[in-house]
Amino acid sequence: MEQIYLDHNATTPIHPEVVQAMDRCYAQGYANPASQHRPGQEAYRVLQDARERIAEILGADLTSTAPDRLVFTASGTEANNLAVLGIARAGNDKVCEGDSSIFPAGKSRPSPSDHSASPKLVISAIEHASVIEPAESLLEKGWRVDTLGVTPDGVVRVEQLPDLLDQQARLVSVQLGNHETGALQPVADLARICRDAGVPLHSDAVQAAGKLAVNFRDLGVAAMTIGAHKFGGPLGIGALILSDDVQIEPLIYGGHQQSGLWPGTESIALAAGMLTALEIWHNDRENHMRHLSGLRDRFENGLKAGFPRLLVNGAGSQRLPQTSNLGFPGLDGQILLMALDTAGVACSVGSACSSGSTELSPTLRAMDLPPEVVGSSLRFSLGETTTEAEVDEAVARILQVCKELQP
Repeated sequence: MEQIYLDHNATTPIHPEVVQAMDRCYAQGYANPASQHRPGQEAYRVLQDARERIAEILGADLTSTAPDRLVFTASGTEANNLAVLGIARAGNDKVCEGDSSIFPAGKSRPSPSDHSASPKLVISAIEHASVIEPAESLLEKGWRVDTLGVTPDGVVRVEQLPDLLDQQARLVSVQLGNHETGALQPVADLARICRDAGVPLHSDAVQAAGKLAVNFRDLGVAAMTIGAHKFGGPLGIGALILSDDVQIEPLIYGGHQQSGLWPGTESIALAAGMLTALEIWHNDRENHMRHLSGLRDRFENGLKAGFPRLLVNGAGSQRLPQTSNLGFPGLDGQILLMALDTAGVACSVGSACSSGSTELSPTLRAMDLPPEVVGSSLRFSLGETTTEAEVDEAVARILQVCKELQP
């Protein structure tokens, strides 16, 4: 049985042109771009050209009088860690001791008499684990972490943010598009509130970049994360874009590369692969977006026709074009996932980084969905290589499996 891959939010197949671009780099045998000799400087120019063009496609400017910065990392997870911990720590070497906790969604910190001097981080209740877990690590150092709640459609409640931006707030982190439901977040609105309060905003755009038009400067954020393997690029490279004025501290040490923010020898081949994948998307972006959203709608409508009880989680929000999170009331999501795998349909229960966990989806629980809906939901994510024929065949297989599993 031919496998149908509907888990592109976990990773996308690498584009053949990306492989070719990387092969050319390896064949060229570039020197270390940090070396001062001529071969090293030639390699450095190739690397910088790729860096500047990636930034340009994503709406950043590395060449202006107040240049943005683009730091290559090995993944979106590393870039999120650098953003959350590096920005939060800047200027906060000494942290007050005391009890620490993540407050419930929408709740602000206690009164000033209760550890009011502790610096604070604000994140949404639906962030990826690579934002949540660095935030939790700060709790052990005496930080406070507040969470922004979301609507039943998975959209951050903007009105809660101003009350959380007290004098101790050091950073806000809200993703651009949710990795499970695809719900797009009002990041530009949140960024305006943060700027007025003098607090930097970081946005995890890993699922949005290469799927939607993303413009760093138009969003007004202080930092933004991307990952190449989410849009047809290679595994092993992500990036953090930073505005010129944001303060950030390194997390690792041992070199001067990338202004010391993420030292280590950069891979020219991986940078070229990321650029090539972005160029492929950028050069035909309107058709790419129409293709993905059309496939998603075809997929959901086909399933609804055969399984009328189907629920589309986040249906009332604007969504990423490739993401469909579906509840199958009356069925167990884990059992359904395994049965679909046997039937040749690859999907997931949520983020790939949390796929080994038996815990119900934090994103769906934050949306206050009933436990029976959360427990019956799966994520399906489409890609540029997905065809209409695959979607129709997937619908047929899923409906057949649902019929077999119904009591």
